[in-house]
Amino acid sequence: MGLETRIESDDHLALRVCLRLLSCATQMENEVRKHLRIRSGISLARFDYLAQLHRHPEGLTMSAISRCLMVTGGNVTGLTNELESEGLVSRSVDSNDRRTYHVRLTPKGRRMFKKIAAEHEAWVVDMFSGLGDARQEQLHRLLGELRQQLSIATQSDDEEKIER
Repeated sequence: MGLETRIESDDHLALRVCLRLLSCATQMENEVRKHLRIRSGISLARFDYLAQLHRHPEGLTMSAISRCLMVTGGNVTGLTNELESEGLVSRSVDSNDRRTYHVRLTPKGRRMFKKIAAEHEAWVVDMFSGLGDARQEQLHRLLGELRQQLSIATQSDDEEKIER
């Protein structure tokens, strides 16, 4: 049950929905971590890092990777060092700014990621298959509406803080 154990019978519906959503997200993330570790011998952080580079074949700066992954530059440097030593990524100095490094997947890294990503995708599809396509579409639409509502609410909160 996780976070849902905090729910009381008289709690507002919005609170129950929020805790259920957080519980599902936590459970899925834990399962993804476990699955990647057991089946592919890779951490979720490495998978996410490689996925960003796969989406950007031209490469990314280390600061861009840090922003995409929402982690510190130190974390990105550590992962880059490890993945570079394994021959999965290459790093080159920007010709316009010697302080900036560009990182790209190597052919070996691209092959490895494609294999792991295909298996990961099949596993996620299987994990959601019990809901059926129509229910998945409905859930996707509802979560999209929630994201829009959260963006509006967050923007309003930010504007109020600025006015103060």
